[in-house]
Amino acid sequence: MNGMYLFLKLRFLPRLLPLLPLISFPFLSCVSDAISAEEYFAIGMAYFDMGKYAEAEAWLIKARSAKKTVTASDYNLGRIAFETKRYEEAARYFERVLAKDPNNVQALKAVAYTRIKTGELDKAEAYYSRTLEMAPESADSGYNYALVLYALKKYDKAEEILAQHPVALRENKDSLLLYARVQKAQSKPEAVDSYALWLAANDDPQARYEYGVCLEYTRLYALALETYRAAYEAMPADNKNPTKPEARFAIARVSLIADSDNDEGIAELEGAIMDGFTDFDAVALLLTEDGVSEARKADIQRVIDNPPSRTSEAPAVAEESDAAEHVTEQSPESAAGEAAAAPVNDAEPSQKTP
Repeated sequence: MNGMYLFLKLRFLPRLLPLLPLISFPFLSCVSDAISAEEYFAIGMAYFDMGKYAEAEAWLIKARSAKKTVTASDYNLGRIAFETKRYEEAARYFERVLAKDPNNVQALKAVAYTRIKTGELDKAEAYYSRTLEMAPESADSGYNYALVLYALKKYDKAEEILAQHPVALRENKDSLLLYARVQKAQSKPEAVDSYALWLAANDDPQARYEYGVCLEYTRLYALALETYRAAYEAMPADNKNPTKPEARFAIARVSLIADSDNDEGIAELEGAIMDGFTDFDAVALLLTEDGVSEARKADIQRVIDNPPSRTSEAPAVAEESDAAEHVTEQSPESAAGEAAAAPVNDAEPSQKTP
């Protein structure tokens, strides 16, 4: 790196940037030949660090004209495109880097995450697979890879990937919750322990409801009923997956199966329908349950034949959302080694620009 570049970057660049728009075009024309590609790149990255993406992009495009700075310029142009939500363009820049350097782990992480943003999960899966072949220790990339596999309903593979990072499962709440969810999707009884471990240190009505589902299919009805009730009470009125009427129906279902002699199950069933539950196929399935007495089956049939009127203030039951909407996001490692926090019910991986 020549002496002029070091002098410019370290000494005068911070002062020069605000003045660049004021310098007349003829003057810039006189000095343009003296500015090297590295200096274009340095100016572009200085603007990038200031969050001035349009200016940064202009200088980095100049810098990519030279062989020595084209790869770094393409990568950072991809970062700018990502920051400005031009995800397809960002992916193309990262793929240009990979065309020159197929084993560039940083670019692989970046393009894999960006392909999630473009909705091309098959491509994201392939990129994450390559990333973990070269950097198997990357728990955050493993989480994102498992998240993509979960969305693609490749649950056994997602579980395998997460299990390769036991420290993350012990210490990262989002990895542990995703692990519980992929086990639940396979109806594995181990999901009960995974959810219980997560809920011992965290709380979320959606996750608690899912725990209730696991308890129900393992026939731990008393604890399932308690769990469903806790989830229902904590849910906001506009909860979507499940809706409150769906959660109330779960309470009714377990009550009818576990304690058929109690009137509570029928009362909860009628209440769920009045609140907006409309899946009468699910209600009819209760007629096939061995645990439901014949007398209660007659009551259920009565409810099916003459459902109670829905209360006017009850919210409608939403359609079931995609499996990926259940995914709790962590703060996975970005391609640049950065991370950002994410809410529990967000549907996509949380990551800063690559």
